[in-house]
This record gives sequence, structure tokens and C-alpha cells, in this order.
Amino acid sequence: MFAPGGSSANMYAMVLSRQHAFPQSKHKGIRDLGELVMFASEDSHYSFVKSAIWLGMGTASVIKVKADDRGRMIVAELRDSILKARKEGKVPYMVGATAGTTVLGAFDPLPEIADVCHEFGLWLHVDGALGGGWLLSTQHRNLLVGVERADSVTWDLHKLTCAPQQCTVILTRHPSILCETNSLRAEYIFQSDKYYDASYDSGDKSIQCGRKSDTLKLWLQLKAYGRSGMEAAVNNVYDMAQYITEKLRERPGFKLVMDEFESNLISFWYIPPKMRSNGHSLAPEVLSKVAPMIKKRMMDCGSLMIGYQPLSTKQLPNFFRLSITCFPESNTRDMDFILDEIETLGKDILL
Repeated sequence: MFAPGGSSANMYAMVLSRQHAFPQSKHKGIRDLGELVMFASEDSHYSFVKSAIWLGMGTASVIKVKADDRGRMIVAELRDSILKARKEGKVPYMVGATAGTTVLGAFDPLPEIADVCHEFGLWLHVDGALGGGWLLSTQHRNLLVGVERADSVTWDLHKLTCAPQQCTVILTRHPSILCETNSLRAEYIFQSDKYYDASYDSGDKSIQCGRKSDTLKLWLQLKAYGRSGMEAAVNNVYDMAQYITEKLRERPGFKLVMDEFESNLISFWYIPPKMRSNGHSLAPEVLSKVAPMIKKRMMDCGSLMIGYQPLSTKQLPNFFRLSITCFPESNTRDMDFILDEIETLGKDILL
């Protein structure tokens, strides 16, 4: 079903999983269920925590699981966190894995996480908002091995595959769970005796009544490019990500945040020429000021718009995060221009 963005789709998953584990919660609420908790990587999207607020369970109900140096959830830590929560009398109900984290583009080890969920009887949700697009590529869909074992999946078609904002789906293997969770059978709008098969209506399965026709965006994109065209575009994203990663290794002044990247997000620092010989200038508090300065210059001259951010879970100062997407299709000249422009805009910086 289409949802108004990835954050909403993740909240859907939390409600569906709660309903699946505790069907009585639809009528009686959560007051008698104990302290419900879910688990997500420390590098997962903030929407899990925000959803917990909206669902009345509070921020403490989302237990963050340590991630490795590449941003992937550590499965042993997940298992220990579940056991610890149970020992403390808490009630685990869901694991939120990530296929393509927001900053590093990391993919949690889905097969191993699915094994843990099976062992403890927990709902497995995969936030594939960013990484779901790789399923369109026969060459690279191995990034999402294990997603077929998920109970629910979020996929933003407006991210990697660049459908117009917003275009998000929430997928689930449980055919009736959306109705069981959300249906109220309001007879003044959701009549069961319509002239067509009313089971195709998504209105009573949704938390919304009025909705945009987001499905049209995906339909038009598929009509325009076709299945093979979409796959070619996704494969090109991978090729461009590999190309610019190699160029970043070669060019003086650029430093990769990681040696290798799994997805279309490439993170790096730029050290201006006048700062390369000053050992003190590489201190995190100094390096952290470079990307914001260059970003302002990008915006002032209108040449580029590349995001930057720190990563507090890894104690990393501000770095650039380049997101390569399907459309308009990038080429090697575009990748070279990005690096050339950063060099031009940052060549006189001295802090």
C-alpha cells in the first residue's frame, strides 16, 4: 500500500507488528501489555523513535543496537539486547532492520537478523526506503538478500529511483493485517456492496482518508522507462558510485570516510590545500567547519547541492555525503565536475 513517505511507512510497520502480536490492542490500547520495546540499529532512521512517540510508547521503547564500523547492525548485539530486555521484564515485539542507512548507505545482515526474529518470535521490518531500488537490478539485488523473509518492508521509490516526491510503499506478507489493524468499516464511504470488488479499496486499510494518487507516479515512470530501462539506470548508479570512489582515492585533499561503500551514498572529507601541512588543522573541530563553508559557497553560486553531516555514533566530524540517483542519469563527466567544483570552492580556505 502507498504511504505518505518512508517515516509514515515505518510507523505503519510498528502498528502492524503490534497488532500482530497483540490483537487486543486495537480495542483496549497498550496499557495492559507491559513495557513494549522494539530494536533498531544505532544508525537507523529517526522515524522509528518519532513513531514511538506518536504511538504512545515513548522514545525509551526503541532500543538502539550497536552497529559495526561500516554501519551494519551487529547481530550478536541484537540478540544480547533482546535477552537483556526480557530479563528486565520488557516485552519485545519487533526488529527494525535497515537496507541502506541514511548516512553510510549500509545494509544490515538480513538473513542473520531474520534468524534471530524467528528464534524469539518477533516481527521483522526492513526499512528499505533508500536501498529498495537495488531490487530492480539482477546484478546488485544481492544487497537485499534476506528481505524475502521480512514481515514488512518500506520502499521509497522517490529516493534511488527518483520517482516524483512522494512515492512510498509499505509491503507486508500478511494479507489481512492492514484491515485487521485499521479497518473501521465506515459505511458512509467504505460500502461493501459497490459495483466493483471492494477488496481493492485501500482506504479502509489506511490511516488516511483523503490521499494523493502516488501510484500514478510509479506507473508513469515504468511506462516511460520500462523494466529494462529502470534496471539500466540502477546499474549506472552503481557504476558511478564506484567511479567516484576511485577518483576520491586518487585525488589529493580528498579522504573517504570508509574504504568501500555498499550503496549509492559516498561520504568523504575535503581538506583544502592550505590546511594539508598543518597537523593541528586535522583536528575534528577544525575539519568539521570545512564542509559547511564549501556548502554555502555551492549554494551561493548555484553549481552544486551536496549534503553534509557529522556521524555522532562513530565520532566523525562533518563530511560530505554524495547521493547518486537514477535520474537524470549521471556520467563520469558529472562525477569529475563534482570533485573539480569542490576543489575550486575550497582552495582558499584556511582555518
